[in-house]
Amino acid sequence: MFERPTGGERAVLVHLDLQPESEREDLEEFEELAVSAGAQPVAVVTGSRRQPEPRYFVGSGKAEEIRERTEQEEADIVLVNHPLSPSQERNLERLVQCRVLDRTGLILDIFAQRARSHEGKLQVELAQLQHLSTRLVRGWSHLERQKGGIGLRGPGETQLESDRRMLGERIKSLHRRLEKVRRQREQSRRGRRRAEIPTVSLVGYTNAGKSTLFNRLTTDTVYAADQLFATLDPTLRRLPLPGGDAVVLADTVGFIRHLPHDLVEAFRSTLQETRDADLLLHVIDASDDDRQAKAEQVNEVLAEIGADKVPQIEVYNKIDLLPESRPRVTSDAEGQVRRVYLSAADGAGMDGMLEALDEHFRHYRERCSLRIPPEGGRLRARLYEAGAVREESVDNSSGDWLLEVEIEPQVLESLRKQDEFAALLPLA
Repeated sequence: MFERPTGGERAVLVHLDLQPESEREDLEEFEELAVSAGAQPVAVVTGSRRQPEPRYFVGSGKAEEIRERTEQEEADIVLVNHPLSPSQERNLERLVQCRVLDRTGLILDIFAQRARSHEGKLQVELAQLQHLSTRLVRGWSHLERQKGGIGLRGPGETQLESDRRMLGERIKSLHRRLEKVRRQREQSRRGRRRAEIPTVSLVGYTNAGKSTLFNRLTTDTVYAADQLFATLDPTLRRLPLPGGDAVVLADTVGFIRHLPHDLVEAFRSTLQETRDADLLLHVIDASDDDRQAKAEQVNEVLAEIGADKVPQIEVYNKIDLLPESRPRVTSDAEGQVRRVYLSAADGAGMDGMLEALDEHFRHYRERCSLRIPPEGGRLRARLYEAGAVREESVDNSSGDWLLEVEIEPQVLESLRKQDEFAALLPLA
């Protein structure tokens, strides 16, 4: 059903510098996307326009140049580094006599190749179908032919109407199945909240090194590669901290400038892990000259999914690629950690990263004294499970436990609501 490039397809890349500058894409990044999809770029056609041309997106002269290069290079596909309307895509295909794929379709294709989990495949299929629904007429010679049908088609229904109806039914089915997955994820999140285990989510531009950092911190073997969108399916692991506490670390899909809206919508359940996190580690490629613009793109996507209010620590990765840089941690005037400089590839700065996480969560904890009666053993055990107990003694006259704890105020309040003995706890 989907037009997915196979390995080695010869591709002509088309890139325009548009006005305003905010609409421009990055050519080098687009070449990486094409290679990641399995294409073999054989030519690049560039140009500039104040605004797209309605018929071909590019001007008629540039369109003719694309046709000539496609013939000269015997290309199998033309990849355009911009979103095209369905009519622009069809018009270009008629002119160049081969398949045309825009930036959105190319990213969707890469996601389709990377999806491994059941949920990931459902989300990619949903995004592809939503994108395809606007392009049904492309490449179908029979769609406008009027004919009655047996089975799926109604009397007098055109093939195009039938295809659209079947597509709509499949999209509804995928929404239902993904809703079930969302409920299961929400149950897992509620379980972590009940256990008072904070969640830390890795976010960042694609290929910034999030999975390599995840593997280095958790000693796991999540797939990591020097390619765009190497990680698609989220992975969660428990990470012990130096102070005795623990967090759940989540590795998530990387972001990219002008991330297709269909993808953001389809991956909403996956991105929920980011929105509900207690802390975001914003991984930035320190060796990238365009790192500031890419960091801003990530923050724009975070705002789009409602995660812009989550506390954030910037992690400048790949310092091993810089001539003069050392692992370090910097804090603001209030003592809160803001930036960590490290190299996930060689492990430099990992101790500082763990200390920064420990310091961040300690910054939000309060130290207090609690008295728990002998019958409150379950509450005492839960405080130990939360890593909150720092010192303990026993009142020999009453048998009460006297605990010195370091705990987040909201966690203590949650315990008060859940445990009958917590209501008796006096704060010293």
